Formats: sequence, C-alpha cells, structure tokens
Amino acid sequence: METKKFILSVLPEKLSICHFDKKSPIPGWAMEISFCSITRTKDELSIVCPQDKIPGGVLAEKDWRAFKLEGAPDLFSVGVIASLSQPLAEVGISIFNVSTYETNYILVEEKNLAKAIAVLGKTCEVKNNGNQRQRTS
Repeated sequence: METKKFILSVLPEKLSICHFDKKSPIPGWAMEISFCSITRTKDELSIVCPQDKIPGGVLAEKDWRAFKLEGAPDLFSVGVIASLSQPLAEVGISIFNVSTYETNYILVEEKNLAKAIAVLGKTCEVKNNGNQRQRTS
C-alpha cells in the first residue's frame, strides 16, 4: 500500500487546552479568536485556543503546537489521523487531535515539536513558519 504524502503547516502560536465544568457557559473571550475549537459533551466543556488569549484562573494545559493538514482529504477519508499519529506514537509523542469539517489539526507539546517535525518530515512535507522541509523518504 502506497503512503500518501500530506502537507502540514505548523501554526505559529502556542495553544492551550482548557477544561471547564459541563455546565459552564462558553466564555465570551473564546468567541472572537482566530483559532478556537469548542467542544461540549455531557461530561465537560473543552476549548483549544491560543494561550495568550486565556484569562487567569482558567484550568489549561499549556504549550501545545499545531500541525494543520493542508489540502485536506474529504470528510470521509479513512486513515488520515492514523497515518499521522502512528509514527509519532512510535517515538513516544502523544497528540491531541482537533478535526473540523474541512481539515484536521494535530497538536503536540511544544517540547516535542522539533522531534515531531523530523518524524513527520519523513512522510510529509512540513512547512514551519515559512521554512519548508521536503519529504525525506
């Protein structure tokens, strides 16, 4: 089976994953941010957004960085996240995935960003703040 080549862009900002009680209203500060993912379940409210936009006192896991899948496959494509997350898992890098209707974002802790770029660069084209790394294998 031939591995597809994906194009990934590293978003410039540091992100945080915020946790709120399931009954919490969506905070106003989260409504006008350029990158923000809001997910409510019966158990919790989670918000992923740039950490410099989060006010004090919010429970948040800080210092995450995102890879944006460019030219994304359609909504029904199979195995996209697995093909990106598996090589990261093999080297001990955990991910937090955010999916939208049009694309996917793979978040890694900033301390693992350089290693993640190197690993993903083996099968993907990775663009990092205008610095482009070509696929190496």
